[in-house]
Amino acid sequence: MNDLDLFSDPYGDGRPYDERYGRRDQRRVRKRQKRRKRNGRAAGLFAMAFLVAVFGTGGVLGYAWLDNKRHPPDYEGQGSGKVTVQIKDGASGSVIGATLEEHRVVKSSRAFVQAYTKETRASSIQPGFYQMRLRMSSAAAMALLLDPKSRAGNQITIPEGRRAIETYELLAKKTGISVKEFQTAAKKPETLGLPAYAKGKVEGYLYPGRYDLDPNGSAEQILKQMVARFNEEAESVDLVGKAREAGMNPAKVITLASLVQAEGGKPSDLPKISQVIYNRVEKGMPLQFDTTVLYALNKRTLTVTNQDLQVDSPYNTYKHKGLPPGPIASPGPEAIEAALTPEEGTWLFFIATDPTNKITEFATTEAERVRLEKKFRAWQKAHPGQ
Repeated sequence: MNDLDLFSDPYGDGRPYDERYGRRDQRRVRKRQKRRKRNGRAAGLFAMAFLVAVFGTGGVLGYAWLDNKRHPPDYEGQGSGKVTVQIKDGASGSVIGATLEEHRVVKSSRAFVQAYTKETRASSIQPGFYQMRLRMSSAAAMALLLDPKSRAGNQITIPEGRRAIETYELLAKKTGISVKEFQTAAKKPETLGLPAYAKGKVEGYLYPGRYDLDPNGSAEQILKQMVARFNEEAESVDLVGKAREAGMNPAKVITLASLVQAEGGKPSDLPKISQVIYNRVEKGMPLQFDTTVLYALNKRTLTVTNQDLQVDSPYNTYKHKGLPPGPIASPGPEAIEAALTPEEGTWLFFIATDPTNKITEFATTEAERVRLEKKFRAWQKAHPGQ
């Protein structure tokens, strides 16, 4: 049997295929073959349908994801209602967007970021509190942040060298909160976060500078904000460590710095004034600062009388040697630095010979001091009532 016979006689016994089965069996075989073909076609069609479903759904989901990425959810219109939002110093567009989304001003931070990146003036947004509306479009929110009228209006700058009572008065004028409420809040030092060395006193620890006040904040919250600023600055300059290096505790540094701030006219004078304090204390000389006497009297004047000098107070540095028991005002960073690093010199006296132009002169001998005092009296004569 050759190869051709093998193909024509698949069973190898030499009989034709049709002779192997009866007609009934042949019909059964053909039916099975047809079923196999149908099932094969159905399986193929099902597989194709499955692939189309999978990739089709993936395509829809992919398109939805891409569309959400390109067009994130956003509200429409100008919004309604009111909500106060704080934009912190140095906040990026994404941080601002997250803040607005958290307060329900915008629907998504990503939509706001898109509006932010398209706005050429975005970097001019100022830190502070803003009166926003709920459910605004990102474009509308962006426009409101750029509008100065939307600022809450509670920006304030506390100058260096202000006493606590003077700070309360400035804050009361800006916020409408009474001075008495600030005084009451100051009597609860445990709620303000004062450092331990402050001994529960806010004098000297209400850090000067610019503040954005929460329009809904209380007296306690505002004072706490100022004390927190002091703590941040003290940590940034390592006040405790530097005070230790100088042989002082931090409270003494702040007290000395407050005197430097109160007596100084120009920043360049502060290290020299600091050195005068060191020199007089070292020699056992009373400081004899009018500013400490005026603090005890709660007065502000350039003319201190002999009667004023008789005030019975530990802050009267004409009667008591050394530093007063605490700060007499809130010093700024330059005064604190001067207290820690005075300028070397032998000066024992300084007099503001021209307060109008903030000119202070220094002297080592009594004769030089007398000469400077004459210059100051001449200024007083030319400026009566000051």
